[in-house]
Amino acid sequence: MTTIAFLGLGHMGMPMAMNLVAAGHRVIGFDPSPSARQAALDARVEMAASGGDAAIHADVIITMLPTGRHVLNAYRGSADSPGLLSVARSGTLFIDSSTISVADAREAAVLAVAAGHRALDAPVSGGVVGAERGALAFMVGGDGNDFAAALPLLEAMGERIVHCGDSGLGQAAKICNNMIVGITQIAVAEGIVLGERLGLSHETMVDVMSGSSAQCWALTTNCPVPGPVPLSPANFGFAPGFSGTLMSKDLGLAEEAFERVAVDARLGRMARAIYRDFAEGSGADRDFSAIIDTVRSGCTAT
Repeated sequence: MTTIAFLGLGHMGMPMAMNLVAAGHRVIGFDPSPSARQAALDARVEMAASGGDAAIHADVIITMLPTGRHVLNAYRGSADSPGLLSVARSGTLFIDSSTISVADAREAAVLAVAAGHRALDAPVSGGVVGAERGALAFMVGGDGNDFAAALPLLEAMGERIVHCGDSGLGQAAKICNNMIVGITQIAVAEGIVLGERLGLSHETMVDVMSGSSAQCWALTTNCPVPGPVPLSPANFGFAPGFSGTLMSKDLGLAEEAFERVAVDARLGRMARAIYRDFAEGSGADRDFSAIIDTVRSGCTAT
């Protein structure tokens, strides 16, 4: 049994922590949200009074936080609160499963190693459904020995775990993955709306495209119309899943990377503009597949 501090018990972090408990590990959690803390207690996750208190006795510290700034602040601490790096026992394995920039991931790893610890960036793909089913994909950056040490824990939460290379390369893989997903979700929406207006039924379109060259996750799992894929968010009022706000954030990280490494990613930039507008409007708390409503309204960004 491994003692794990799990910081960030939101829509993704909570089921991940629950799967670690189910695998027989001791999980000590912390989240600033009172409702998240109560839900964790109901799920047999021990709760600490602070992130530092959760970290003190942990063998492994997993963070699932909103931004790179949150991760770095949690690692460093402040004048009012000691950071995780200073309270953790020497040699603790830090696993950050947030989605942050490559630069922030590398800085977090440098800080951890300088403080006498080990560090991996291990962002995930698969959304809330994947987290609940223990079926996430992990893209991991960091030392190979540290990856081997983390593998049994990652396998308790996911089905596909890939070591992508050195620190930061897990985040690089996640950014590339989500850029492709964001673009294809818009493409699927545009294709379905075109088919609607040409007189095709949703069932016919999905039947044809899912068995032909248009087949993709955005169609066969995250289908943006109710009916053909029973568990897609469209059947549940577009409850996220993975919200428009998060897709906008991830495409923003991709856009930052385009600039840094000089990639002419025109579709990526357009998808970022579309999802930014979506997240600032009706898509803030809806699944990102609800972008089909933007396509229908004819108000997509250009």
